[in-house]
Amino acid sequence: MSYKKRTRDYGVIIGELPTGKQNLITDVDGVTVGQVTLDDGEIQTGVSAILPHQGNLFQEKVMGASHIINGFGKTIGTVQLDELGTIEAPIVLTNTLSVGTAASAVIDYTLQNNEEVGRTTGTVNPVAGECNDMVLNDIRKQSITKRHVLSAIKNASSHFEEGSVGAGRGMLCYSLKGGVGSSSRLIELPHGTYTLGVYAVSNFGTLKDLTINGRAVGRTLTSILKEKRESEKGSIMLIAATDLPLTERQLKRILKRSVVGLTRTGSIISNGSGDIVIGFSTAVRIPHEHPDSLLHFSCLHEEDMDLAFRAIGEASEEAVLNSLFTATHIIGRNQHDRPTLSALLEKYEINL
Repeated sequence: MSYKKRTRDYGVIIGELPTGKQNLITDVDGVTVGQVTLDDGEIQTGVSAILPHQGNLFQEKVMGASHIINGFGKTIGTVQLDELGTIEAPIVLTNTLSVGTAASAVIDYTLQNNEEVGRTTGTVNPVAGECNDMVLNDIRKQSITKRHVLSAIKNASSHFEEGSVGAGRGMLCYSLKGGVGSSSRLIELPHGTYTLGVYAVSNFGTLKDLTINGRAVGRTLTSILKEKRESEKGSIMLIAATDLPLTERQLKRILKRSVVGLTRTGSIISNGSGDIVIGFSTAVRIPHEHPDSLLHFSCLHEEDMDLAFRAIGEASEEAVLNSLFTATHIIGRNQHDRPTLSALLEKYEINL
């Protein structure tokens, strides 16, 4: 895995909270990410899988929630997720027309590991989300298969690549090449130090709005390039993980603040953008089997929530920027392409 320059390599420090060791979502202990990338001419797409822990997720669920910033998106599983407040399977992200395949593969994965599903117990709630990569990828071919999804789940690791990989392979962001980005923050409270991380698939925005740490870089590039790009009609999927002890209600409150990070990069949350956040806490595991005793778990006091709000805003902002800085140039369907942010900064000698 070759090293790619990230936001901080350009001297850009987002926010004030310290990052985790890798500055990735996998700084949250136990969280892993798997990615499969399809790179074959007009097929430029992929799959990303996020696993909250390495045990049996169906048997040991985690607290979960979702938040819709703008609903121009397609997800599976968020209705039950928000009703019951738990996640019981790997979260999968891919392109718009492959969400069904992703969910079906997660069902297969759960059935393989839980013989009682559909027999002596209920069914499983797969959670899958998407962004539309039709500019660079021939999305009509529906090239993602169950095998690709299962491979992403199987190969999940605490180390993963950012940029034009996985579900981010064919994505565009601020009229540039978008993709996968991640970031994390440490939250120091009197009772311990906790971690919050974000994984982003960026596919939204117009160039003129791109803002980097308060600087209107997009306006500078628009003036230089003198190019007219299409109106915004993309999306962003954010996955947030934390080891903070939270109720699902508190988790949803945190997810809502991710919009702060998006708007700092220049997003106006446009009509045609599907902006969706899914999150979970690894602090407690909820058993599938009905226990004879009460469940016991801790949660934050509401007055301790502000640092978590700050953390998700900062991590979301940096995750989006990392997706831009680490993206690599690709040529896709009908020879369509988009420049990368790093190439433009170098070509026009723009210092950040």
